[in-house]
Amino acid sequence: MSSINMNIPLLHPKTSTPHHSQLLLTQIRTCQSMQELKQVHAFLIKTAQNHEPVVATELLRQSATSDFRDIDYALSLFDEMPEPDCFAWNTLIRALAETHDRPLHALLFFCNMVSDGMVEPNRFTFPSVLKACSVLTRLEVGKQVHGLVVKFGFSGDEFVVSNLLRMYVMCGNMEDSHVLFRRSVDGVDYMNKVMRDKRREEGIVVLCNVMVDGYVRVGNLTAARELFDRMHKRSVVSWNAMISGYAQNGYFSEAIELFHRMQMEDLLPNRVTLVSVLPAISRLGAIELGKWVHLYAERNKIKIDDALGSALVDMYAKCGSIGKAIQVFESLPKSNVITWNAILGGLAMHGKAKDVFDFFARMERSGISPSDVTYIAILSACSHAGLVDKGRSYFNHMVNVGFVPRIEHYGCMVDLLGRVGYLEEAKELILNMPIKSDDVIWKALLGACKVHKNVEIGRRAAEVLMQLAPHDSGAYVAMSNIYASSGDWDAVAEVRLMMKDLDIRKDPGCSWIEIDGVIHEFLVEDDSHPSAKEIHSMLEEISNKLNFEGYRPDTTQVLLKMDETHKESVLHYHSEKIAVAFGLISTTPKTPLQIVKNLRICKDCHSSMKLISKIYNRKITIRDRKRFHHFEHGSCSCMDYW
Repeated sequence: MSSINMNIPLLHPKTSTPHHSQLLLTQIRTCQSMQELKQVHAFLIKTAQNHEPVVATELLRQSATSDFRDIDYALSLFDEMPEPDCFAWNTLIRALAETHDRPLHALLFFCNMVSDGMVEPNRFTFPSVLKACSVLTRLEVGKQVHGLVVKFGFSGDEFVVSNLLRMYVMCGNMEDSHVLFRRSVDGVDYMNKVMRDKRREEGIVVLCNVMVDGYVRVGNLTAARELFDRMHKRSVVSWNAMISGYAQNGYFSEAIELFHRMQMEDLLPNRVTLVSVLPAISRLGAIELGKWVHLYAERNKIKIDDALGSALVDMYAKCGSIGKAIQVFESLPKSNVITWNAILGGLAMHGKAKDVFDFFARMERSGISPSDVTYIAILSACSHAGLVDKGRSYFNHMVNVGFVPRIEHYGCMVDLLGRVGYLEEAKELILNMPIKSDDVIWKALLGACKVHKNVEIGRRAAEVLMQLAPHDSGAYVAMSNIYASSGDWDAVAEVRLMMKDLDIRKDPGCSWIEIDGVIHEFLVEDDSHPSAKEIHSMLEEISNKLNFEGYRPDTTQVLLKMDETHKESVLHYHSEKIAVAFGLISTTPKTPLQIVKNLRICKDCHSSMKLISKIYNRKITIRDRKRFHHFEHGSCSCMDYW
């Protein structure tokens, strides 16, 4: 333990000199722990110097804002101060507002300050108070604070106004946010007439950033983009807000397009930019761009912390490179459960159940406590591997250690039971679970009914789904497919007529492949690509070679009433087959192909891909809606269980 130098000349407070006060301040500022700070405090009490205003205020600041802060101790120091000044009040309000379980105390402390009347709040008081309102989403309290901002003459202070605007945004009140924003940007509230234009411009950029973030939070990406495009000047925060907004709301291509445009405008991405764009890269499987992001971070000495590291692990895993994901994971500190969850989720998606169990054991040995997300990854791994008993065991273990199962955990169990054909048990689990079911969990059961051709339970699941999500095509399509697989074409026609009446359209099959950093998208029977003619020729070549190998199209996968020849033609032009054909004509021999598909891969395409990987000596990786399939030398990593 470091020692504290208490050899400071003893002086009576009334005879204290500036030099002596500076020595005391230095002693306080060099403390490395709360214990050291308390020793200095004891010395000050012993020498009757604890009430010297400058010294007492610095002692308060250290105890409230340092890395080793102790808020309760800071409050006791504040109570000792005969006449705390505005800085002392502000220090405590800010510390309370920034402590996760104390924002309400910050508001109460501010109320005491105002009601006491001895000290008036200043421009540094209100931002912390408004932050507390934001954290607590107390809009009505925030509006009262707004009134005090006007009363004390700070409605024209750009620092206060930006925090006031952020409060309205965080509370979801975009109408009042817009009014305040327009007044501020138009200059009505900017009272300082001598303010330099550059400073004013920077202030407006801050306000615009807050509004863009607000529109993103409420899901109004159109308004966010319109404001973003109108900004005369943008900071990296502006770009980050828009990129993150697109990525979080499923507009992955737009997020990546904006990321490229940001660099074209000579604005360097920062750590937040990379964390924001990586989920979009992951979803589209754009691994070359993901590698560039990783290299950019290393070359620019951007610290790969838990957040960025976890995003990189997730990106590599979802782009099909689980080996690289593990490599990045091993280079991280691994001190955060989020990092472990990223690798566990990635391994589960790749069907590596044994590795999931091994990594989970490592995690427990390292002293990291699992979260509820950890168990989602584990149960998902059990589901992909068909390990029913193991899944039940982990589910019970999760409950025994104190976790309350979420809908996602029950969803994994329903998926696990449904895959192996325990449909009745899966249905009973849904009906008896203590939380309300959602459309996702019923879709899992309905999907299992389709695989196992169980019309009775499938019809029940579809009926519930149509009530929960009446305009979602999933239930109608799945039920139609179940009827079609059993040859009940009248029932198929009835379901399709219902879809037509409700204007419900099936989501088209879509696949993506990245070639030389460019993402190419293909739909079923897509002939819109510039290379459509060459793709068609390659599809014909693939078909001929497959037939030579003894392959016969599995027309039972075409759940439409048509002749066999037409069914074979439909299978021929599934989106993943078109993507593979394009990959074969666009890359050199033996180059691995990686494809992302928005729907579950059908049995016919699965069988075809195994043979194509053998015929063309290619490793083909396909990520469908559920998991990864690694095709190589005529076999698949899923062992035909998916």
